[in-house]
Amino acid sequence: MKVLYTAKATSTGGRTGHGATDDGVLDVTLTTPKEMGGDGARGTNPEQLFAVGYSACFLGAIKAAGRKTGVKIPEESTVTAQVSFVDREDGEGFWIKAALEVNLPGIDKDTAADVVRRAHVICPYSEVSRKGFEVTLDVV
Repeated sequence: MKVLYTAKATSTGGRTGHGATDDGVLDVTLTTPKEMGGDGARGTNPEQLFAVGYSACFLGAIKAAGRKTGVKIPEESTVTAQVSFVDREDGEGFWIKAALEVNLPGIDKDTAADVVRRAHVICPYSEVSRKGFEVTLDVV
């Protein structure tokens, strides 16, 4: 596999800390949601960041699928991702699950469903959801 791009970010403090990309473009305060025992302080969390990434990536995949099939994807198209933090059934940790709501205005339902199905094959977030992904752990 050829690496096309690598993003790098560092976090401190876990779910109640700080995270930033090495280029400084993304710089966020991390807070735990009230539903998970947090105090409701203003900030974001890993699930929200994943939802933004997945929705943006999936819309990009929809546009790629549209180009491949000759379907013009309207500029006002949207993808809304709902990412949930859930207990694993084995009790050993946690899992995330996602639901995507796709709005392709002006495209008939059958054509839209075909484009979305193709996008689900193209999108790397979707691929990770099916197969998992390679993680290298390095203690420094």
